[in-house]
Amino acid sequence: MGLLYAILLGAGGMIATVFFLLLSWAIYYDLSRSNIPAGFDHPLKLRFVHCVLILMFTMGKILEVLGLCSQVVLVRFLIDLRKPALDPSLSSKDLHFDGVPVRVYQPKAPSAGRRRGLVFFHGGAGMVGSISLFEDVCSKIAKESDSVLVSVGYRLAPEHPYPAQWKDCFAATVHFMQNAELYGVDPSQIIIAGDSMGGNIASVVAQNLVERSDLPKLRAQVLIYGIFQTMDFNLPSYQQNCRMPLLFRENVLHFGLQYFLKDISLSHDVLKGSHVPDEMRLKYGKWMSPDNIPEKFKRRGYERVPHAPYKPDVYKQVSETLQPTFSSLFAEDAVIRELPETLIVSCEYDVIRDDSLLYKKRLEDNGVKFRWFHAENGFHGVLNLFSVGFLTFPNGIEILDNVVDFVKHL
Repeated sequence: MGLLYAILLGAGGMIATVFFLLLSWAIYYDLSRSNIPAGFDHPLKLRFVHCVLILMFTMGKILEVLGLCSQVVLVRFLIDLRKPALDPSLSSKDLHFDGVPVRVYQPKAPSAGRRRGLVFFHGGAGMVGSISLFEDVCSKIAKESDSVLVSVGYRLAPEHPYPAQWKDCFAATVHFMQNAELYGVDPSQIIIAGDSMGGNIASVVAQNLVERSDLPKLRAQVLIYGIFQTMDFNLPSYQQNCRMPLLFRENVLHFGLQYFLKDISLSHDVLKGSHVPDEMRLKYGKWMSPDNIPEKFKRRGYERVPHAPYKPDVYKQVSETLQPTFSSLFAEDAVIRELPETLIVSCEYDVIRDDSLLYKKRLEDNGVKFRWFHAENGFHGVLNLFSVGFLTFPNGIEILDNVVDFVKHL
């Protein structure tokens, strides 16, 4: 018994030592690499959340190097440990729409007529995130907007390479539109929504639905701090928030290249703009110009960075990232004009903030009705922190309240 106690004590001490070293590394990394602007509310709370994420990714990387499991698998496991409870006013059912896993949330209270339907695509760089992780987000939207909500569990990279993600979401949306009445939904009142990568996917799905004359027209789309272009990573927000948690500029490139199964070493050339052909710059320059971004968003600092010379070999490797099926900002005017009413959400301290501002400008120029909510103290990923006890951020609540208000008043 004494020997067993000694072994357990030694193992416990070793685990505690490893955890202390990992925690020390996470704190050091955050303090040495992050740059949280002076005007941001709740910096200590954000640093805590960032350190937790650093711990997760570091542990994953260690296990990957040891050959035990991939980094992304561990991160998925850890972030799904939290199991939000379903609101008692809702029922939920796990189904498959055209082979794609979905969870359908329905208000239990009877309705005088058919309800609105909302299809939600979760964020997570196309590699993490799940239906379960977004349970509380989807429950709140479904309950407070009195809508039938479909949360889509699309396939994730790297196991399932792009374009599996948006194609799964498109298939699930089409299935729902074709069978809306089975769920008590008015087919003319279907909305699609997503955050981060889910916002990107929602924009792509909406554009591709424009071509489907056999389906009802989407009622609206909700785009929450999505990424809509891969041409310019030196826009004002990319400079101002390049080291703002929870998403650094280097991570945008790193995760993006991983998502497309490309060599991470390409990030240096992509950051400089060497991946963009000159003719593409001429064609899309009018939409990508920093002049389209209001001056107030340049006050925290902005310097125009000249593009590096074009490298055909780099473009060849990443060309699909510049197509409208990912860079939805580059869709033709004829497609943009047919888009439904839109809510765009941007966050001041988000590295990809300006993608939303540029997409908003395209909608405005093409006469698409839109509403814009800008979270003055928001940051990338704040949506998932709207209801986590002492780690709750007010801007997460504000974003969801705006989404609910938008949906209710369509």
